[in-house]
Amino acid sequence: MRKKITTPLNKEKIIELSAGDEVLLSGEVYTSRDAGHKRMIEQMERGENLPFDIKDAIIYYVGPSPNKPGEIIGSAGPTTSYRMDAYTPKLLDSGLSGMIGKGDRNEAVISAMIRNKAIYFAAVGGAAALIADKIVSSEIIAYDDLGTEALRKLIVKDFPCIVVIDSEGHDLYKSEKEKHRITKTN
Repeated sequence: MRKKITTPLNKEKIIELSAGDEVLLSGEVYTSRDAGHKRMIEQMERGENLPFDIKDAIIYYVGPSPNKPGEIIGSAGPTTSYRMDAYTPKLLDSGLSGMIGKGDRNEAVISAMIRNKAIYFAAVGGAAALIADKIVSSEIIAYDDLGTEALRKLIVKDFPCIVVIDSEGHDLYKSEKEKHRITKTN
């Protein structure tokens, strides 16, 4: 069963989600990749405010391709998430409640997720053009010098994703690997 979630992604919504749940996400989502994450952390270290309210926000790890005339955004498939792992615990401790990407996360990120009751969604890699159809608006709000890695505010409608790591640390990547592990016998 698919669950419909509308942002902001508060703790009450998060604790209702479990690893493996299919979600259709609607509302505001921010985009950033490693260069943008580095810049956000530098701003925080200087005591500056971030360009958006991070409390209960979701960051989608994406660097969309340029849009064609008449399109809101170009292809918008997920980026491999581990590239943001060095920056993510500080963002989670500052109020970030969700992330969308693909691939495993390290133990520091998972610990910060559990500590902060946050969630990690996976978007389907290879379906970038289809995902872009679920984005109804896109606006660069900071770091425009980073090109496709600029910080954007997206409005999404029924954006398809799967809960990969829930707020208790249940990790679909690990559990599915274990479930399908083939053991050799001699």
